[in-house]
Amino acid sequence: MPGQCELGVTGLATMGANLARNAARHGFPVAVHNRTESRTRELLDRHGDEGELVGTSSTEEFVAALARPRRILVMVKAGPAVDAVLEELAGHLDEGDLLIDGGNSFFEDTVRREQAMAERGLRFLGTGVSGGEEGALHGPSIMPGGSPEAYGLVERLFTTIAAQVDGVPCCRLVGPGGAGHYVKMVHNGIEYADMQLIAEAYDLLGQGLGMGAGELAEVFERWNAGDLDSFLIETTAKVLRKVDEATGQPLVDVILDQAEQKGTGRWTVQSALELGVPVTGITEAVFARVLSSQKEQRTAAAKVLQGPSGRLDASRADAFVDDVRDALYASKVVAYAQGFEQMAAAADAYGWDVDLGGLATIWRGGCIIRARFLDRIREAYAADPSLRNLLFAEYFRDAVGDAQDAWRRVAAAAVELGVPTPAFASSLAYYDGFRRERGPANLLQAQRDFFGAHTYRRIDRPGVFHTRWSEDGREVEA
Repeated sequence: MPGQCELGVTGLATMGANLARNAARHGFPVAVHNRTESRTRELLDRHGDEGELVGTSSTEEFVAALARPRRILVMVKAGPAVDAVLEELAGHLDEGDLLIDGGNSFFEDTVRREQAMAERGLRFLGTGVSGGEEGALHGPSIMPGGSPEAYGLVERLFTTIAAQVDGVPCCRLVGPGGAGHYVKMVHNGIEYADMQLIAEAYDLLGQGLGMGAGELAEVFERWNAGDLDSFLIETTAKVLRKVDEATGQPLVDVILDQAEQKGTGRWTVQSALELGVPVTGITEAVFARVLSSQKEQRTAAAKVLQGPSGRLDASRADAFVDDVRDALYASKVVAYAQGFEQMAAAADAYGWDVDLGGLATIWRGGCIIRARFLDRIREAYAADPSLRNLLFAEYFRDAVGDAQDAWRRVAAAAVELGVPTPAFASSLAYYDGFRRERGPANLLQAQRDFFGAHTYRRIDRPGVFHTRWSEDGREVEA
């Protein structure tokens, strides 16, 4: 059906193929294209009966199959491949057509690409898509960034194929330029922290209490029935239940302990450093993955480096499980608080009008970090749209305060057991640093002034001062 397809999808790996199927299932005619034509044929052979999927074998044929203004979703690996595909497509498009980058592109690349496409008269959306394979097919969380005019061309389509929670689609225009890809980047950073916290809970209970995968699955299933209810907790329980067919052991026990990463967590940390936002939980999660990759060195170190031995008293088991649950919840709150603070800082720095409560709303379904307590975040921003840190919201203030004794017991037990908990510990350290009116940075600033004449401010009078430490020791106004 030449010229009638409402959407074109190029790049038919798992995410691209499933988004195309999702749109077709909802009644949108979709033209599909892939650099390797066999992948296009495979998609049509396996799923061509799910809706109107129109296969094309060349860029010219692909573009010709689209209704005007053309709307093309590009689903290729972030980096140079995106630029190459955009450049090839742009040469076949007309003014007012829309290109959408639905991959995990770096937000500064998105800003550059939108400007480049605008110079050619083309509209552009940098769009974060979360939910993985299943979300893409059954309803993801969609985070478009760009102009309202560009979004208007796909709003009906996006809000139809997105996940729906309480009748609300998990999709909204995040803001201009790179805003969509920025919030998706921070979403992934929060995801890193959330996963690391869960891994630390798993490690603490496994090492400290000797729990096997089956027992741990029961624990996570119980937790998922309470305030920790989330996709990642549910997933963890299912993973722990899985038995390896080849060995008969729990599958998790035969998986190599090396975690890979694709860069979004690292980008989140780099951006936070530039903005001056302390995302300690996300940072430690990124470094934990880096440390996990040093398998050869860790194997050698295990043979020569000493540590504590022993486990917790069995009589403390039930209480310790409850403590770990509370510590996990408190640390999770900190990770989200830091991530939302970073997005607020980015919005200020780049001139984006980002509705943080709206983000919590569209993250309630479809995405990897969907969780029950996102409703609490949405409520917090509804009550105070100018909220700069979630720890000031009454619910989270009280929840973390109630959990802090358990949190501290878990941190102490981890040290005694020699079980590394960088995300738990850094989250607690952030909480303790954040709640202090006066910390030790006065000494740091005095040291800086001593060796570098960097000056300091006083608490008792205005102005900037320097002490002539190596001369007469007198303080002078800088």
